[in-house]
Amino acid sequence: MSVDTVAIEHVAEQAIAKSKRYLPKKDVDMLMSAFELARDAHAGQVRKSGAPYIVHPIAVAEILIDMQMDAVTVAAGFMHDVVEDTSVTLDEIKQIFGEDTANLIDGVTKLGRIKYKSKEEQQAENHRKMFLAMAQDVRVILIKLADRLHNMRTLKHLPEEKQRRIANETMEIFAPLANRLGIASIKWELEDIALRYINPQQYYRIVNLMQKKRTEREKYIEQVMEEIRHRLKEMRIDADISGRPKHLYSIYRKMITQSKEFNEIYDLLAVRVIVEDIRDCYATLGIIHTLWKPMPGRFKDYIAMPKANMYQSLHTTVIGPNGEPLEVQIRTYEMHRTAEYGIAAHWVYKEGKGASKDSVESKLTWFREILEWQDDAKDAQEFMESLKMDLFTDVVFVFTPKGDVIELPKGSVPLDFAYRIHSEVGNRCIGAKVNNKIVTLDHSLKTGDIVEVLTSKHSYGPSRDWLKIAQSSQAKNKIKAWFKKEKRDENVLKGRELVENELKKQGFEPKEALSSENLAEATNKFNFNNEEDMYAAIGYGGLTAAQLVTRVTEKIRKNREEKSVPEFKQQDFHRRKRPDQGISVKGVNNLLVRFSRCCTPIPGDAIVGFITRGRGVSIHRSDCSNIQNEVEQDRFIPVEWEEEFTQEYNVDIEITGHDRSGLLNEVLSEVSDSKTNIIAVEGKADKNKVARIHMTIAIVNNNHLQRVVERVKRIKDVYSVRRVLNI
Repeated sequence: MSVDTVAIEHVAEQAIAKSKRYLPKKDVDMLMSAFELARDAHAGQVRKSGAPYIVHPIAVAEILIDMQMDAVTVAAGFMHDVVEDTSVTLDEIKQIFGEDTANLIDGVTKLGRIKYKSKEEQQAENHRKMFLAMAQDVRVILIKLADRLHNMRTLKHLPEEKQRRIANETMEIFAPLANRLGIASIKWELEDIALRYINPQQYYRIVNLMQKKRTEREKYIEQVMEEIRHRLKEMRIDADISGRPKHLYSIYRKMITQSKEFNEIYDLLAVRVIVEDIRDCYATLGIIHTLWKPMPGRFKDYIAMPKANMYQSLHTTVIGPNGEPLEVQIRTYEMHRTAEYGIAAHWVYKEGKGASKDSVESKLTWFREILEWQDDAKDAQEFMESLKMDLFTDVVFVFTPKGDVIELPKGSVPLDFAYRIHSEVGNRCIGAKVNNKIVTLDHSLKTGDIVEVLTSKHSYGPSRDWLKIAQSSQAKNKIKAWFKKEKRDENVLKGRELVENELKKQGFEPKEALSSENLAEATNKFNFNNEEDMYAAIGYGGLTAAQLVTRVTEKIRKNREEKSVPEFKQQDFHRRKRPDQGISVKGVNNLLVRFSRCCTPIPGDAIVGFITRGRGVSIHRSDCSNIQNEVEQDRFIPVEWEEEFTQEYNVDIEITGHDRSGLLNEVLSEVSDSKTNIIAVEGKADKNKVARIHMTIAIVNNNHLQRVVERVKRIKDVYSVRRVLNI
């Protein structure tokens, strides 16, 4: 047995030994069997770091053990990759470890063996499968979160591009999901590690700044804790008191969202007080408020009104001993476990103890809606967009007139509230009252609002404008479902009309494009039973007219392109050269020349010509990857730019910067002032307040492009400007 094997066995035994604290012996034996199966199945496999692959499943299982998950979940953690990466089958898992374990492993197994059009589509489909499995059994996502956490801890071994992609995915999906499930211990670590790879400059800057003031802050917090400890002892309240350092991503978010410098953030450390029961929580709060003056508007009672992720605690901010703001959190031991492990803290991890499965499921009612969205989403990517919109955005809490609390995505309007109550309430909605005042249906709801929906039996049902007004995907899907069911004939007619108008707009004859053959192919492509269903979907907004038009005109466009490009023959060497090309082909005159779209060469770039079959000479940048490995060297031909040529060429550039009001306008103004035509522009910002502006501009040569780039770089808050090449 090698040294590596001995060390691995020892690590696995140590992890499994932790489970003895809460699992019976038969369950501990099951975990050892799961480890042995995974060890043998992954034998010979290594990770990017060079470590034996089995190190990863052991780490995943240990994270689950630290959360005190049941034996089935931990066993699935040990074996979560065997079906995907080895010859072990689900049937074999089922025979040895039971159906529950096999189902959990199936839920986290990627769809790696199915071919997809793109990496994005495959990733979206993987996520959809995982979330649907989670809707059946929440333990699927707990395994996946443990898997992602260990992968993030070892991200340094991957290429830089992959690090950024995985870190962004973690911030978009896994950290928000950990937050919604209340698993703070995983959420914070995922966010901090992801920040290190998404914005390393800010990450290490914050780390260094925190280190400089660490001793000073720790001394201050120790003084505060000692004072609290002394007063609680006088009141005979037993408590654990600790200083809680603020997480790096939390500091980063505050600096970005509140436009603050590091030295302006005072609550870098908070004090946490853990007591026996709820009565002691409020007694402790009273003592804190007699010690130091509370700051107005900074007290939150999450015990009386828990967060959607089951988090409970009292939060208060006071003016501490040195006149600086000090945050104090007060909770019971049970609340603390829930705060750290969320839904996992409520799982059945001890026989006869803990919560029942039904009570756990009741805490996940918000997730049942995923199954509804699955039916309405056209594809996996739309499904994921709906998920991000409703589950991973900030939330508001509003009340029904009877006092029931309804949770909605931030930015929701009365229509979203109406459809959350019931589909029929939404469909019959004719107005709303907020805090006893009549409001419009697009009124933005705030936490604490009391909302009353006004309905009428004589309502004609939803208006198509409601699809623009509603903010939650749940409401949008229910409105679409109403149109789909109630107005099928009208939708079919409206769909036909929209398609015909779109065809004419794009210069196609509807009769030619909407042939039986083209429609049959499109119906099959978009997974409809017949043409009428497809037209109806366009009528109610389930499919766009542009999508169908693109499909049914595919062959027509191809034929037009072929007719417009003459066949490249020997006699074409004497063809008149178009006056707008600006290219000289060495040794040959009057040759058909076209610019490749893969690398978009412009005057000033080093270029090379490539003789194509039937389409003349294609001009590429010399460093274009599409020609680097070309074996037919005899088809290359020397070309050069004509010196006195002034044609404009379209170039794509990408500008990244800090997302702030007016940035896009300043960029557009600067480019226009440089006497440069803007062909197209598109901008978006991510959750880290990083704006990305994609722009197509018309330029004459490389010098012109460089002048534009230099002007844009001088704009405040612009990080970088780069030319976008598809190579």
